[in-house]
Amino acid sequence: MQTKDKGRKWMWWFLGLVVAFQLYFVRELLAAFALFAVGFAAIAAVIMGLYMLQKTWEVGVAKLAESANPVVLFARRAVAALEDLARRPLRRPGSATVRSI
Repeated sequence: MQTKDKGRKWMWWFLGLVVAFQLYFVRELLAAFALFAVGFAAIAAVIMGLYMLQKTWEVGVAKLAESANPVVLFARRAVAALEDLARRPLRRPGSATVRSI
């Protein structure tokens, strides 16, 4: 009878130890999950902030382009003049090519 009680005692100790280890591992896994969730939330917040900055910049540039401000009108004329200058050929048609010496 005494060997049976000793066996039960060791069995209960072993089962208690297994349960304790399971609770420890579950707690560690939950802590790791919480850390990863916080990290991914921070990354998502940064990406969302950059996206909102880009959209705000886009709307601001569109409103500036639509405005009738004299500075904007001057910039438009300057860009149009530069584009016209860029379309012109560097050499006149029919001119001789440069000869190598």
